[in-house]
Amino acid sequence: MVVYDQISKNVFKTYFLLMLFLGLIIGLGWVFAQVYEDPSILYIVAIISSLFAIVSYWNSDKMILNMAGAKELKKEDNPNLYRLIENLTITAGLPMPKVYIINDKNPNAFATGRDKNHAALALNTGLLEILNDNELEGVIAHELSHIGNRDTLIATIAVILVGIINILSDLFLRSNYFRSRDDNKNNNFWLIIGLIVSILAPIAAMFIQLAISRKREYVADSNAALITRYPEGLISALEKISNTPVQRSSSFKTAVEPLYFASYFKIDSSKDKKGLTNKTPWYLEIFSTHPPIEKRIENLKKISYEK
Repeated sequence: MVVYDQISKNVFKTYFLLMLFLGLIIGLGWVFAQVYEDPSILYIVAIISSLFAIVSYWNSDKMILNMAGAKELKKEDNPNLYRLIENLTITAGLPMPKVYIINDKNPNAFATGRDKNHAALALNTGLLEILNDNELEGVIAHELSHIGNRDTLIATIAVILVGIINILSDLFLRSNYFRSRDDNKNNNFWLIIGLIVSILAPIAAMFIQLAISRKREYVADSNAALITRYPEGLISALEKISNTPVQRSSSFKTAVEPLYFASYFKIDSSKDKKGLTNKTPWYLEIFSTHPPIEKRIENLKKISYEK
């Protein structure tokens, strides 16, 4: 598969899923407006959603880095690592991001920031311990791709939209309207619709968020191979991380998990009689923030650099 084709297909799917997100929020506002017979509710939902997005746009990176316990790394602290990141940012055509280290034995990393000029790259100590330079370049190029593609902003928006949907659904379910409703049949009809939507919308939002996260990982893997021109380094890194048992860590927060290079919640792939790894079952894959590592490796082995 040509790398550029793979990137364009996954980018399209990502924005399609984001549009589904927005449609879900508008649909919630419209249904609740019908239940309460008040069209202004739809406008209130739109305003609240916008305010949440603005606040998170400016402050999400600081919140995420604080949650993860990240400490900023200066050039003099690790000149070799800093130089490696500088070289990759030049190749990727990006400004140098702030670099952070997280005291965590799990080999992982993530990028955050609202745009390429306000970006941060966080690396776990465990990643630096088990990867060689070629493998580390693959992981860092992957995270720089997230910055260049503005995936960090997309991931933040997805988290915000999920939060808004959950809040709206919870408010509706807790509303005193259920205790004060009249016997109007039309109201009762919309009340039932509102109840169903309030239960199903958060579930749908979760699946959309997970799908967005998985698509962005495929794009970033492809871009990383394009930046380094050495997909074998990233493949080797994925294999090492896959074979490293997850350790309990106080720095890990579930809300940050979709941003990481690899999922902290590993899905054990089954083995056949010959000891070969089978594909992860679809019903396990859809509950994960990341694609199965075997699929990421499979995609990297297929790509080429033809235009």
